Amino acid sequence: MRIQEVIRALEQWAPPVLQEEYDNCGLQVGDPGADVQRALLTLDCTEAVVAEAVAEGCGLIIAHHPVIFKGLKALSGGNGVQRTLLAAIRANVAIYAIHTNLDNVIGGVCGEMAERLGLKPLHVLDPKNGQLVKLAVFVPLAQGEAVRNALFAAGAGHMGAYDECSFNLEGAGTFRAGEGTSPFVGKLGERHTEQEVRVEVACPAHAVPAVVAALTAAHPYEEPAFDLYPVLNHHTGIGSGLVGEWEEPLSEAAFLGRLKEVFGPPAVRHTRPVGRPVKRVALCGGSGAFLIGKALAAGADAFVTGDVKYHEFFLPEGRMLLADIGHFESERFTPELIQKHLGRILPTFATRLSETGTNPIHFY
Repeated sequence: MRIQEVIRALEQWAPPVLQEEYDNCGLQVGDPGADVQRALLTLDCTEAVVAEAVAEGCGLIIAHHPVIFKGLKALSGGNGVQRTLLAAIRANVAIYAIHTNLDNVIGGVCGEMAERLGLKPLHVLDPKNGQLVKLAVFVPLAQGEAVRNALFAAGAGHMGAYDECSFNLEGAGTFRAGEGTSPFVGKLGERHTEQEVRVEVACPAHAVPAVVAALTAAHPYEEPAFDLYPVLNHHTGIGSGLVGEWEEPLSEAAFLGRLKEVFGPPAVRHTRPVGRPVKRVALCGGSGAFLIGKALAAGADAFVTGDVKYHEFFLPEGRMLLADIGHFESERFTPELIQKHLGRILPTFATRLSETGTNPIHFY
């Protein structure tokens, strides 16, 4: 299939608009209109990963971390990034990165961490602002259900674990059709009164274009009347980190042991045990120390992430166990997460997990 079809499947799941300002997600090398037979999935794209893609006949590499992260001033092979890009270009291998946009959806990197640990996800740890709007549309009563279904199918009407949520209020709408129009009901030049239903739905901000397009296609009027309102509510499924719980708490020692067993770090760096069971756990894949305060505010018994600096281990002040399992280890299952998603959406498209080790950190 075409690369852009694979990209569409990824971006409907983790829209690029959800990436952090510093990030650089998306297609970094290649032609989106080109055909591709299979994709290689990896945490990092290196020269060795490109060589593996070529050997395995993979015309697309899907990586979590972008190869091009900062601006390039040359493409002469002077460093590993440049050599990786040159190797991909020469071999006609496309590279796509799905990074913090995948971190910022509840079913993304943190959701995979929670699933691997057997935690029941509760909510996003730090919801992103401005991610919800309310849409209200006025529809003839007979067509109300068809428009509602179109809105739901396009991604509107989700409230936490509930979907197909709407509020409906019946009333009378009036309009007068002008010259050159072809009204669904009523006559040219005459005011018409129609019994209508006002349908209100919550809509993710990133889905507004698709939802409005679906509304327009399903609505019987030439000029559908609808309103979009910004709302202050947080989208419970979009943001950084995740909070989850076990039904039965673990001892701190058992908790640390489970982290080693599941994520496989050579060691778990952690704060002094606080002396109480661990039931509520906050998670953030990669470098998540910026969420320590949020984890404390969420009442977490423990917070799991990577790349914690020395002085940041002081921040919990005995109120929570802080565990650093390593950046690579916290995200190691991301390629498998991507593979599962593509398998559901594009079941006939072949994907392969990279066997090339890319963790730059080694222990003696």
